[in-house]
Amino acid sequence: MNYDVAIIGAGPGGTDAAEHAAAHGLRVVIFEKNKLGGVCLNEGCVPTKALLHSAHLLSEALDGKKYGLAIPEAAFDLGKVMARKTKILKKLGAGIRIGLQGHEVEIVTEEARLTGRGDEGFTIAAGEATYTARHVIIATGSRAFIPPIDGLSDVTFWTAKEALEVEELPQSLVVLGGGVIGMEFVSFFSTLGVEVTVVEMLPKILGPMDEELSGELQKAFEKRKVKFHLSTKVTAVREGKVIAEHEGETLEIPFDKLLVSVGRRAVTDGLGLETVGVELQRGAVVVDEHLQTSVPGIYAIGDVNGTSMLAHTAAREGQVAVHHITGTEDVMSYRAIPGIVYTDPEIAAVGQTEQELRAAGVDYEVHRVPMTLSGRFIIENEQGNGFCKLLTDKEGVILGAHLFGNGSSEILVPAIMAVEQRMKLSELSRIVFPHPTVCEIVRSATLH
Repeated sequence: MNYDVAIIGAGPGGTDAAEHAAAHGLRVVIFEKNKLGGVCLNEGCVPTKALLHSAHLLSEALDGKKYGLAIPEAAFDLGKVMARKTKILKKLGAGIRIGLQGHEVEIVTEEARLTGRGDEGFTIAAGEATYTARHVIIATGSRAFIPPIDGLSDVTFWTAKEALEVEELPQSLVVLGGGVIGMEFVSFFSTLGVEVTVVEMLPKILGPMDEELSGELQKAFEKRKVKFHLSTKVTAVREGKVIAEHEGETLEIPFDKLLVSVGRRAVTDGLGLETVGVELQRGAVVVDEHLQTSVPGIYAIGDVNGTSMLAHTAAREGQVAVHHITGTEDVMSYRAIPGIVYTDPEIAAVGQTEQELRAAGVDYEVHRVPMTLSGRFIIENEQGNGFCKLLTDKEGVILGAHLFGNGSSEILVPAIMAVEQRMKLSELSRIVFPHPTVCEIVRSATLH
């Protein structure tokens, strides 16, 4: 029961850290009270993308005439789509277990709690057993935040978890929150013909993302008859309707189903962090550049530290934490954390936005080209549009990249590396990109 590293939480961050630590010769135990893969695999990233892919294929089939195809029997079978999603989750979950076992990581399917610190390290209670570890990595993730709205607790509503298990399409759906999760569900349900309305307190959807990107996505959704109530505050929820205020006017917005998607909060309760003195700030665990908490030997990665609530960030943070444990020189950089919105059309971004640069007083330049400069994009997106925008300082250093159009998530990668490495536009332009690919649009932007 004595380990070098104990990891609490088996989401993307926890499982990656476990395998990385084991590969470094450390004895590792990982605790997970629910399913391996965490929220990302079971209630978030992966199941959402499975549904979105099926919806996107339906959209392409119905528009087959644009490509010279006639598919008269194209239809959406919700039950089969959900069954396929479940099959994918089981397959990936089994793969995670095999990966951990292959690295000889001990898997404990119990809720874990720190109980103190002794001569041999930190003590952890899980089930009927007690474990000891010299180092602990907290990777418990986050849960959906439920706002204290009058009447909300009296009605049946969805969070992302329930929306992913829908058995019958609603006639109308009101989405509270215009963030990434909300927009992906807007894309899915509106594609299937559901009447969707979005209510957002901010004057734009997708909060901190590039204004041009969010504006273009809103226009694309409005063409699918999605309604938006921006700068609108929800004051109450009653059975079948949302009551809100906009510029002093009271609105009543009817719904068949209600999806609450207004953010997530770190899961820190029940972990026993107070028993060893781990510092929290606004509900999240405070960490340094090595992901170490206020208690030496205890680390916190992923959503639980509240820095960047993204699966790919958690995976890199886990690597940094393990490197600090093993004495390998490494620090966490958040300069180039990619943000993707897997809607139809897609959005992908990395680095700083124009509004951030303006607010900071940075003198910057915009290098923008339409996606239609890419032959591959035109081939695969008949009548589609989009753009690639690179932002540089006056010396040509790439500060940010913002893409709109299907495939953006896959073609952002060279821009991510450019931002992280502080490459200049001239340096990226000398890289040979394959042709014809959509990703060469990034190189095209460097030449404009």
